[in-house]
Amino acid sequence: QVQLVESGGGLVQAGGSLRLSCAASGSIFSVIAMGWYRQAPGKQRELVAVLTSGGSTNYVDSVKGRFTISRDNAKNTVYLQMNSLKPEDTAVYYCNLQSWDGRRKYEYWGQGTQVTVSS
Repeated sequence: QVQLVESGGGLVQAGGSLRLSCAASGSIFSVIAMGWYRQAPGKQRELVAVLTSGGSTNYVDSVKGRFTISRDNAKNTVYLQMNSLKPEDTAVYYCNLQSWDGRRKYEYWGQGTQVTVSS
């Protein structure tokens, strides 16, 4: 079983910064990608940033230039550095891990961490 434990959420004023962490543990096969999604009240969950095993990154347009995703392979931990935060970034942020065992793809989710940006 794979567990994803997130930390780093909280309340911050607009313009501030937060760093989210997601530590993966358990029987992890070959990691395809790790990323962050978010879901604001009344909205669908959306991809924020993803980092593939090959080092490629992808960001939703609204966070480009402000958020940076990175990974510590030795710790199986992915980070999301969020700068210049805006009230519209307020959401529950979820960590996501996709892996492959040679036959099928697996997908895991963290429990979510609340990020609230006040104006």
